[in-house]
Amino acid sequence: MDEKALLAMSDDDYMNEEQLAFFDARLVELRQETLDEIEASKQEINYGRVSDVSDRATLEEEAQIALRLADRKRQLIPKIDKARQRIRQGEYGYCLESGDPIGIKRLLIRPTAEYSTDIKNINEKRERRYEDKR
Repeated sequence: MDEKALLAMSDDDYMNEEQLAFFDARLVELRQETLDEIEASKQEINYGRVSDVSDRATLEEEAQIALRLADRKRQLIPKIDKARQRIRQGEYGYCLESGDPIGIKRLLIRPTAEYSTDIKNINEKRERRYEDKR
């Protein structure tokens, strides 16, 4: 099954076995890509010796950026694992808060999505309001 066939299915077929298998395969692929990207980021870091102070500072800054990127990617792994667990439990594709369908289009963009667009927007507004009060 491809994305086009997935999008062509009726709403009555939402999160049937074919769709769950599609998203499980996509999550497996995303997990492996993420692990590969983390490893590539680690390999990019140049720890060579440089005598020039500005060159050393540049290398250290590049290493810090690479480590931050790798850390952000590393944080995606548990989200992928949780999404796959929701597939096995039959809860994948439904908002954790409202129980409403998240939607195929949103899941294609972000297969680890846990909330419907409406609930995500409400939560983000709530977070911004909290941050503004601090």
